[in-house]
Amino acid sequence: MARTTHPELALEAEHKNREKQRASTYLINVVIAVLVGIVGALPWITLPGSRTPIVVMDHPWLLTGPAILLVLIALLAVRIALQWDRAVILRLGRFHRLGGPGVFWLVPIVDRVARLVDMRVRATDFQAESTLTRDTVPVNVDAICFWHVWDAQKAVLEVESYYRAIVLSAQTALRDTIGRHTLAEMLTEREALGRALQEVMDAKSNPWGITVQSVEIRDVIIPQALEDAMSKQAQAERERQARIILSTAETEIASKFIDAARPYQDNPVAVHLRAMNMLYEGLKDKGSIIVVPSSAVDSMNLGAIGGLSNLVERKKGAASLPAE
Repeated sequence: MARTTHPELALEAEHKNREKQRASTYLINVVIAVLVGIVGALPWITLPGSRTPIVVMDHPWLLTGPAILLVLIALLAVRIALQWDRAVILRLGRFHRLGGPGVFWLVPIVDRVARLVDMRVRATDFQAESTLTRDTVPVNVDAICFWHVWDAQKAVLEVESYYRAIVLSAQTALRDTIGRHTLAEMLTEREALGRALQEVMDAKSNPWGITVQSVEIRDVIIPQALEDAMSKQAQAERERQARIILSTAETEIASKFIDAARPYQDNPVAVHLRAMNMLYEGLKDKGSIIVVPSSAVDSMNLGAIGGLSNLVERKKGAASLPAE
């Protein structure tokens, strides 16, 4: 059985990915702040064994003050978004703009990044367990959904957690689809079911700024007892088809025999000639004994046929004797 997808676990993995990206952004900000801080501290740092600062200035705060300001700006205002990310920026709690990709700036205290939205195509697997089909057969269906966010603003502002909403709506749509189709349709029409699921999910997620590109049904699992019964049913069906084919062949053969017998109907001479030919061929090739009714001796002139056969056998024997 395929692994069950839990929306909470999927959402947790999504949040971890977001945290890693934020950590990389903060690390870059810290590096920038450290470099700027070192530059601002040069008028205050002296070399070992010397009382002279590295940078001699009459007013060192003219360099240190702007450096401190730049450090604060680097920590609070500079943000970096990856190529596939868009940052939803809120100003005083209201949507302001989208930031990224690359470096973008925030107004400290006033602006904040509500969420980073991944704009790439994603593959989300989901499953419907022990769902009854239209013919009341319990099945476990495993499917995968390909989707992407085309409007980061709607995805963040219109739904609380669009990732969890996609997973839950996919499971619900899959259960509804299973309940409307029979087991045979689930097994033989996977592409059609996938297209139907895609249309239902896309109509639901489009107002969220999300497009569902395709849905693929990977596996349909049925109970083992039912699988055995279906195997026996298929075997019986194949045997029935074999018997039907055999009986059809017998019918066709009988029909051909009837067609072949029509020229001999009401024509005893043709029947005698055919019978004589069959007897002659049997005696000539195999030399076997053929038992026929006594009434056929006079009517079919079997004595002449026997003499002819005996003559053929003698000629074969004479040919086989060595020459003197």
